[in-house]
Amino acid sequence: MVATPNKPQVEQTPLSPEELRKIHAYWSACNYLAVGMIYLRDNPLLKEPLSENHIKNRLLGHWGSSPGLSFIYIHLNRLIKKYDLNTIYIAGPGHGAPGVLGPVYLEGTYSEIYPDKSQDEEGMKAFFKQFSFPGGIGSHCTPETPGSIHEGGELGYSLSHAYGSVFDNPNLISVAVVGDGEAETGPLATAWHSNKFLNPIRDGAVLPILHLNGYKIANPTILARVSHEELECLFKGYGYKPYFVEGSDPEVMHQKMAATLETVISEIKAIQKEARDSGVAKRPLWPMIVLRSPKGWTGPKEVDGKKTEDFWRSHQVPLSGMHNNPEHLKLLEEWLRSYKPQELFDDTGKLIPELKDLAPTGNRRMSANPHANGGLLRKDLKMPDFRNYAVEVDQPGAVEAENTKRLGVFLRDVMANNMTTFRVFGPDETASNRLTPIYEASKKVWMGEIIDADADGTEITTDGRVMEMLSEHTLQGWLEGYLLTGRHGFFHTYEAFAHVVDSMFNQHAKWLDICKHEVPWRVPIPSLNILLSSTVWRQDHNGFSHQDPGYVDLVTNKSPDVVRVYFPPDANCLLSVADHCLKSKNYVNVIVADKQKHLQYLSMEEAVQHCTKGIGIWEWASNDDCGKEPDEPDVIMASCGDVATRESLAATAILRQEFPHIKVRFINVVDLFKLQPESEHPHGLSDRDFDTLFTTNKPIMFNFHGYPWLIHKLTYRRTNHHNLHVRGYKEKGNINTPLELAINNQIDRFNLVLDVIERVDKLGSAAAYVQQRMKNAIIEHKAYAYENGIDKPEISNWKWPL
Repeated sequence: MVATPNKPQVEQTPLSPEELRKIHAYWSACNYLAVGMIYLRDNPLLKEPLSENHIKNRLLGHWGSSPGLSFIYIHLNRLIKKYDLNTIYIAGPGHGAPGVLGPVYLEGTYSEIYPDKSQDEEGMKAFFKQFSFPGGIGSHCTPETPGSIHEGGELGYSLSHAYGSVFDNPNLISVAVVGDGEAETGPLATAWHSNKFLNPIRDGAVLPILHLNGYKIANPTILARVSHEELECLFKGYGYKPYFVEGSDPEVMHQKMAATLETVISEIKAIQKEARDSGVAKRPLWPMIVLRSPKGWTGPKEVDGKKTEDFWRSHQVPLSGMHNNPEHLKLLEEWLRSYKPQELFDDTGKLIPELKDLAPTGNRRMSANPHANGGLLRKDLKMPDFRNYAVEVDQPGAVEAENTKRLGVFLRDVMANNMTTFRVFGPDETASNRLTPIYEASKKVWMGEIIDADADGTEITTDGRVMEMLSEHTLQGWLEGYLLTGRHGFFHTYEAFAHVVDSMFNQHAKWLDICKHEVPWRVPIPSLNILLSSTVWRQDHNGFSHQDPGYVDLVTNKSPDVVRVYFPPDANCLLSVADHCLKSKNYVNVIVADKQKHLQYLSMEEAVQHCTKGIGIWEWASNDDCGKEPDEPDVIMASCGDVATRESLAATAILRQEFPHIKVRFINVVDLFKLQPESEHPHGLSDRDFDTLFTTNKPIMFNFHGYPWLIHKLTYRRTNHHNLHVRGYKEKGNINTPLELAINNQIDRFNLVLDVIERVDKLGSAAAYVQQRMKNAIIEHKAYAYENGIDKPEISNWKWPL
């Protein structure tokens, strides 16, 4: 370890010799279990000499950070028991599960949930074997781990999850252990600023513990190699009061950790008491701890003559090749016996009573805390009736409204009805996305400095509930922590930049999928609701960089049991969809809705029917149902997305005016997964229903909001797929007017008419004049845009004419 000065450390010795002996023994039991999980499939108590038959054939797992994680865990247990603390534990180091699973097993929760992993010899054997083993559990703190709300499979989110868990949880302390490799990630770097949004009156507290063990997989870590002064200044600059626990001698480190935790818990309680007694919310210097301990602490000092403990070689599996290397097998046995398991467990494999008594009991165990199984605490939102926020639609396509602004009014009242269980999260875009009505219920929370000028439209206050920060990672991390502890929320962001949190979505969707199918004891939590606005087709000032509708492509790759994607075409449909999503559980719901003014098509009653079905014919835009003998349409005009729907309707109007003898069926899709077969997604249409809507042999002109190949991916197995012609975004854009951008990507009305002319055989050469007019219109409108910088009034003011 890098030697550092000892100045900001607490130098008390609160543990009596007997307490020190017991806590060290308990830690030894944790470390023994951690090593056993990585290596053993039999002989869990070493009742016979270790042989290669007792060793797993594949050695998987990470030892390096595990001793430090269990060291922190058991010292927290001491304080929880002493002060009756309400605490959960978030392990940031990605593969550090052995350091958490050990104490979770010892305090009994694991065996309660998984009776075959009982607290005896057979249970311990099963507990060891399942780790990183087919049919068992992974090396992260996966959903199967009691007490976990954070898997850590992707580094960077432990701290934001911790802060999200304590918002509106005034009595909860979340301890976030940040790995020093994890500390090098961008999401973690921004998450340190979460303390500027924590209100000590109404929120709980986060205790960050930066675990510096010096190395990543094969390199030193940055923060382990900066000077002590630089590290101290860094965290003071972030607004924390750092305490340092540094060393390698276990006896000394136990005393230092015990004393430091006593100090920081006392400070947290004092901060909260002052704020709650005075009623004055301000940003204090919250304490945090830097724990500097050796990587692979208590493991082999050297292996094959090479430094191992306190070096990167202990990061994963320090000893390998056990089945053909007797020296390594001998060294492993020495390592395991160094923890003196015969003094920790009785002959049956139970932890001896004096050590068992060290852990908290019941729900005070961090592994059994109900906040870590948030569905237990979930209360349904008190919802206003979304129908009361309807846009009046007397005839389709005649009036315009800002769809997301109407949503903002609805969300305002959702928040007003649920002032301790609902928050809205967005990266400095609440106003930009037209959700400003929310501020009537609550402004943005801000614990930083507030100056006089902020009163003029900044909408910030210490008791706000709208969460804004220019870090999508931190925002979604907060929201996920909030949801995982049983509360509700809504996340909105610019469509093109939702990709910033692609991988966060991936991890949360995987978590939900595992919970739904493999962890029945986890109670369903509120859904992660994501609004993508400021969409691709209305970026005439931001240009090409802001044009990317591909987030939904990623979403469609996840388990169909946990993802939903909606494209409401107007405000009433958006309200119906939002109400449904906010009431749902265990999903990721993605809603794509632009913030600009759009035509309104459906009354609220019609919108509810349409959204409930997810897909449907708009009879008022179609002319293939003549009321006489049943007849099939000549062409299907289909749309999905607000702008795509407008252009498809405009094309339909042209077709019906120019070619009154052809029959057009207009279909709109709200629920994207309706396009998949029912065998692939629970929302999917049966083949019979799909064929009834789209026919089995007629051309389909599908105008889509996003990348066109996504529709082909979802429908490739459908009967009429060869007649499906999809228009969508094709990476052709810049500073364009809305129509020009549509023309460049061929989703505009004129190109759609040209598509129909090309594919409807009965039109033939009779369509030549219309074809020429469409081509001329494209040239004319692009020239007008280049000359005037806007679209012609006949385009921007277009209404449904029929």
